Amino acid sequence: MERRTATDPGPHPAPDPVPVPDRADVVIVGGGIIGASIAFHLAEAGVGGVLLLERDRPAAGSSGKPIGGVRAQFSDPLNIRIGLRSLEAWRAFGTRPGADIGLASVGYLFLLGDDTERALFEDSVAVQNALGVPSRIIGPAEAAALCPYLDPDGIVAAAHCPTDGYALPEAAVTGYLRAAVRRGAAVRTHCPVTAIDTRGGTLGAVRTPHGTVHTGTVICCAGAWSQEVGAMAGVRLPVTPLRRQIALTGPLDPPPPRIPFTLDHASTAYFHNDGADGLLLGMSDPRQEPGFARDFSREWLEPFREAVGRRAPALAGVPVRHGWAGLYETTPDNNALIGEAADVHRFLYATGFSGHGFLQAPAVGELIRDLYLGREPFLDAGPLAAGRFDGRTADAGEEGAGHDGTRPEAHII
Repeated sequence: MERRTATDPGPHPAPDPVPVPDRADVVIVGGGIIGASIAFHLAEAGVGGVLLLERDRPAAGSSGKPIGGVRAQFSDPLNIRIGLRSLEAWRAFGTRPGADIGLASVGYLFLLGDDTERALFEDSVAVQNALGVPSRIIGPAEAAALCPYLDPDGIVAAAHCPTDGYALPEAAVTGYLRAAVRRGAAVRTHCPVTAIDTRGGTLGAVRTPHGTVHTGTVICCAGAWSQEVGAMAGVRLPVTPLRRQIALTGPLDPPPPRIPFTLDHASTAYFHNDGADGLLLGMSDPRQEPGFARDFSREWLEPFREAVGRRAPALAGVPVRHGWAGLYETTPDNNALIGEAADVHRFLYATGFSGHGFLQAPAVGELIRDLYLGREPFLDAGPLAAGRFDGRTADAGEEGAGHDGTRPEAHII
């Protein structure tokens, strides 16, 4: 199957406003991949009166990035299990809910520059293997065989998992939402939430420029804007927006070989194929200040070229045709916020994924569905409750740990 080349999603003009219904059983705030997944999972479970509100268009925020990585290579059991569960769903997406998301299982390759990094990843791989992830530590020569751009003398080892890869987030959002609507959910775009009414810890209504929706349940999936949405209901969601940028080479001559999603652990510089004849480049710029800026700037390419030059010298001078900037929704420990507010009944949230929202979206949709319905979930997400930052946790077992005794740790990358 031919893959689509990544492009800037660009602005979309607002259509004529559509009035919101007077009442809904569940109001989902945010039409990115998390909100779309939750809408689908609720509607599939037979929940009626599901309404999703999006301030712009679906996937206009973080989910609009051209290509999203999918993996289970994490350092703690909780995130590994979420990644594994989601990978299963991404592979079956063509059947359920039924859409082509351009999934490419090219693998993930983490580059390790010294013995300390290798020891860290050896521990993580042991945990991953125990949970069924086929990751392993490989030597420099094998890593260079997988990714010919690498200089094997520039690393001591690499961590590789062949079942990881990437897909097209916007196609996934569209697939989830179309399936949700087929099952009875409603979607309103260009419809921002302006206020949330509560009284005595109980939700009453969600207000928008196109009408007021009376509801007893709100699910916040507003990504980088979640803190302000939570504040409308008196709920603290410690989410900070941070600009992240990617660059696109356009067609290269000769075309690049097919390579894994390749990341340098020390610098976070990464690169992978973009379509059949280009590359996508990215890195977390340590100089980036928090904020909502989404303009593309080439300044971060200087530290990227310096970092990639130590691992893949042939890419240090690769031309950049254009690029795109989006927002990460970061939390203090770079782990997601998933749960129900302690002080506002039926205010649920799934946000703060710190760059991992796309890869975790299918499993998160399941978790929020089960939380809403009171079902036993496939894992205890209690350690991801927002209360962990103010000394309160959800009812998640001993001192906020999961039922398997695990706690979320800072992500590797």
